[in-house]
Parts: sequence; C-alpha cells; structure tokens
Amino acid sequence: MSLNYQAVGWNRQKKIYDRTMVLGVLLYLGLFIGITATTNPTATAETLMIRGFGTAALLLLHIILAIGPLARLNPMFLPLLYNRRHMGVTMFVLALAHAVLAMIQFHAGGDQFPLISLFTSNGDYSSVSQFPFQPLGFFALAILFFMAATSHDFWLANLTAPTWKRLHMMVYVAYFLLIGHVVLGVLQAESSPFLAGVLGLGAAVVWGLHLTSAWLEKADDEEGNGEGFVDVCAVEDIPEKRARIVCLSGERVAVFKYDGKVSAISNVCRHQNGPLGEGKVVDGCVTCPWHGYQYRPHDGASPPPFTEKVPTFRVKVSEGRVLVDPRPLAPGTAVEPAVIAENAAEELSS
Repeated sequence: MSLNYQAVGWNRQKKIYDRTMVLGVLLYLGLFIGITATTNPTATAETLMIRGFGTAALLLLHIILAIGPLARLNPMFLPLLYNRRHMGVTMFVLALAHAVLAMIQFHAGGDQFPLISLFTSNGDYSSVSQFPFQPLGFFALAILFFMAATSHDFWLANLTAPTWKRLHMMVYVAYFLLIGHVVLGVLQAESSPFLAGVLGLGAAVVWGLHLTSAWLEKADDEEGNGEGFVDVCAVEDIPEKRARIVCLSGERVAVFKYDGKVSAISNVCRHQNGPLGEGKVVDGCVTCPWHGYQYRPHDGASPPPFTEKVPTFRVKVSEGRVLVDPRPLAPGTAVEPAVIAENAAEELSS
C-alpha cells in the first residue's frame, strides 16, 4: 500500500521477481533460437527472432493465466501473484517485438502502408489453410496494449476496480484470438505434430486448472437464504489468523479467526478484487495475498491514512459453531467480533 503513485514501487521481492523473469525470458530466447537454428539451418535470422519472440509471449501468457487458479489450489504459488502485472507487461513487449518484426518482414516492402497491407493482402475467409490469421494477432495485441497501458494503480484508482477488472478480463478474448492466430497461421505451414501437441497441452493445462479451481470453490460454498444467521462452519475449522471463505446470498464472505475472536468481511479486496480470505491477519489487519492491502477485521476499513473499505457482516459463535448474517453492512461499518473464549466459558457454566 502506498500514499503516492510511483512508476514502480520497487522493493527486494519485486527486484528478485523481475530479475528471475527476465533471466528466464533471455534463457528461453537463447535456447529457442539456438535449437531452431540447429534443427532448421535454412531459417533466416528474422524468422528465428519472429518465432522466438512470439512463442516466448505465448508461453508467458499461459503462465499468467495459470497463476490465478494455481494460487487458489495451493498457497505456495501465491508469491507468483505478487508481481504478475510486470509479467503481463513483459509479455506484451515480447508480443510487440514479434508483431513489429513480422510487419517489417511481410508488409514493409510493398506499395501499401504496412497496416493496410496486413488487412488487405489476404481476404480468403472461406479457407482454413489460407485464412487471414494476422488480423487475429493484431486485435489480440491491441487488447494486450490496453491492458499493459492501464496496469498501473493510477488507472485502477481512476477507472474504478470493477471497470478495471472488466478490462483486464479481456485477456481471455486475447487468448482465444492468439490461439486462432497460431492454429490458422504457423500450424498450417508446419507438418510436425509437435507444435500442435504443445499448444494443445498448454490450453488443456490452463483450462483444466481453471475448471478444477472453480469446482473446488463451488464445493466449499455455503448458500444462505438471505434471512437470519447462517451456520457456516465450526470454530475449529478456521485456522488461527486465517479465514474460511463461504458464499452467502451470492456474495463471498471471508470469516476470520484471530486472537480469540471471529469477524466476517467481504472476500473482495478493493485494490484488484483479490481474495482476502486467502490472506491472513498480520499486525491485527487482514492482509490481501495479492498485493498486501490491509483491512481491520472488525470494520473492514484500512488503517489510517488509507481509505479503502469493504463490507462487513454480523457474526456470532454458538455451541462451537460460527454463524454469519448473510446481509452485508455498508463498507467500513464496525461490527463487534464474536468472542470465542467468552462463548466457551458461558457454555461450560451452563
């Protein structure tokens, strides 16, 4: 969290993250170009670079799309979420390099402006093998540009979180366009099943992770009817300083246990809609696992001087069970936490 906008809020973790990512990209490009030049000695330097940048961008896009569900399935992947936006910008730069080199190679030598040539050089939409695949890549690159250009917190704050999130969900449209770009492009020219197999495996992994994550989350949902308190779990089911995420009246609620108390707040972080319930209580505040935004568990408000607030929910403990009122209160509304110790003492004395 920060009071002022900075181009990049560098810290040790971000530097390690970015250095590792850049080294990985450079290693991949070196291996790809070296191996391809050895196995296909007739390939030109331009072709090697075009395909190297393109495959590196597509590989990074698959990793980016896999990080979210992986982090939900196993907390060990949460550190990868921390600087995922830098990975996204890097992926766009690689895709842009691929596009610029391809435009120079295939469209700069004619008598038409390269961008016009891209859309008019091939209009055979009835043929799979001759389908104009390059416009698909252009539109995907346009989406990735808007995502990269608005990745800074300045745009998140000024566009508002819902609008910003909807814009960045367009990554799935870009993904489908890029799959079409590859299937209708290079796979039509290459007879080897290896490339098709790798692309199919990547798509299967990404969508398999998304479906598995969604299925497990749905299995954990506790649907409330919107009236009265809903029994969501046993007190012992919630780890100390952690949360149990439940779905009440269509809204995800994070029920935290900390310091002998239980509080419930919205599961959606105001920063980037991160899952607060997958974070933990640090220094008395619920800390989002994505970027470290913090909220007090009893009122859903960020500690001063920050102003972010999330809705809160009334909660009580009875006979070792946690009950939550599914009706959300206004963001920042203080709610008395349910005290576990006192509740247990009352039960023992009765």
